[in-house]
Amino acid sequence: MGAASVGDVVQVHVEGVGGRLPKPRALAAAGRALGAIPPPLQVLIGIVSVQVGASLAKQLFAVAGPAGTVALRLFFAAVVLLLVWRPVLRMGRRALPVVLAYGLVLGTMNLTFYQALARIPQGIAVTIEFLGPLAVALAGSRRWLDVLWALLAAGGVVLLAETRGDLSMLGIVFALVAGACWGLYILLSASLGKRTEEGKGLALGMAVAAVAAMPAGVVESGTSLLSPWVLLIGLAVALLSSVVPYSLELEALRKIPPRVFGILMSLEPAVAALSGLLVLGEALHPLQWLAICCVVAASIGATRSVRDAP
Repeated sequence: MGAASVGDVVQVHVEGVGGRLPKPRALAAAGRALGAIPPPLQVLIGIVSVQVGASLAKQLFAVAGPAGTVALRLFFAAVVLLLVWRPVLRMGRRALPVVLAYGLVLGTMNLTFYQALARIPQGIAVTIEFLGPLAVALAGSRRWLDVLWALLAAGGVVLLAETRGDLSMLGIVFALVAGACWGLYILLSASLGKRTEEGKGLALGMAVAAVAAMPAGVVESGTSLLSPWVLLIGLAVALLSSVVPYSLELEALRKIPPRVFGILMSLEPAVAALSGLLVLGEALHPLQWLAICCVVAASIGATRSVRDAP
């Protein structure tokens, strides 16, 4: 088997949750409105939306805590998706375990990432987490060139380790766990798409994730979650981090090759670092910026290498 790219991995995820299947009327109308935006710009807007949402979420930690913020994000995202797709609870024996596993991994991924975000700068947290999908993309490769990209990404991690005096090791561990969950999440998305219809599996999986995260959020934040302005910011985070980028990515993948999509998505760690700098004032050391550039370059290289694969 030839080298896999980050673009291929992301396409598996998007098709797995209904990217190539008919959409409800509301999504179809939204798709027509988004059609006027060039696809590369759609992807970039989606990346910026995700990272601005993460920066906004981090500002909510002081009141709602990381777990409480995750609970709000997943709850509102689940509500929106359930209203849009209106899935039935009845499903086959083969679909139920996949939906449950998908939801639990999704919930764990968000909980661990926000715990990392609470302890280390946003750009570093996203860079470390991004190693998960990059590892999935390179796992089946037999090309020596992809070994180079893997070493380059590992070099980025080593550079981050060189600045460990400024970083929380617990935060790094949480980011690594979030990255592992992201890799599992991508793999489970393919199974979810085979066993459920359209975006119904995604909606149910998001509901499972919200239910799984809610106890941790309630224990950590208590009645603070019911504050009107906290609920409003939680809704904004859900829209920015889930609904908006998901819609933009689906629309973009209909018009551009997965390889191009993967190259654009490879910019996410750098955009995260810029968002952390501009929104949160999180300045990084030169070595940390170099580490982020190494991971971005490795992801772009792994994505471009698929051009020559059979």
